[in-house]
Amino acid sequence: MKKVLTKVFLGVCALGTSAVAFAQDASAPVVETGFHQALKIKFIEGSADFMSSIAIALILGLAFALERIIYLNLADTNASKLLKGIEAALEKGDVEAAKNIARDTRGPIASIAYQGLLRIDQGIDVVEKSIVSYGGVQGGLLEKNLSWITLFIAMSPSLGFLGTVVGMIMAFDKIEQVGDISPTVVAGGMKVALITTVGGLVVALILQVFYNYLLSKLEAILNKMEDASISLLDLVIKYDVKYKK
Repeated sequence: MKKVLTKVFLGVCALGTSAVAFAQDASAPVVETGFHQALKIKFIEGSADFMSSIAIALILGLAFALERIIYLNLADTNASKLLKGIEAALEKGDVEAAKNIARDTRGPIASIAYQGLLRIDQGIDVVEKSIVSYGGVQGGLLEKNLSWITLFIAMSPSLGFLGTVVGMIMAFDKIEQVGDISPTVVAGGMKVALITTVGGLVVALILQVFYNYLLSKLEAILNKMEDASISLLDLVIKYDVKYKK
């Protein structure tokens, strides 16, 4: 996992360096006066305190999302290939070979299969209970850190709305100080209110897309785990009939 994260980080850094170099050589004036500069200006105008909080929520949410994407992709293995190998070993009566195949394969499906095969001599009921129990453990590991992403999805608009309230307070304070309600007086506070709201909503939308992708990936893996567990139990029953009687 650490090697994969390191490679991803180095690749992103290299891509970023190349992009920056290209931008400086080919279109430096456009970058300075374009979207990047406009985003920087709006960030400052939206009050650095609230915009920084929203930016931190985005960074942390994306960090958890990236970690889950890598983990779930590594956990998504070829279940049919694993079960075929286990079936071939069990047909020969070689339980140890079946255990080795499950142990040497990564992912939650292989881990569940290994736990079931460890108790194959204790009867089908024990094997089934082991698969169900360890399947719950693996399911919890797959769902780990998803709650943090939902937290940042909820926090981002809340921080934006908090900035909205603060911006409105600033506008009314300005009106009170000046004694006038002209657009020039209230523009600063209203700008803070609107920019922070937009920032919070944009961050929430970005994180929501990643969260929905992770949910779809998680559901696909859980379905594979259930199908593989049923198939493994069928193999154990078949093995018992063939070799225990």
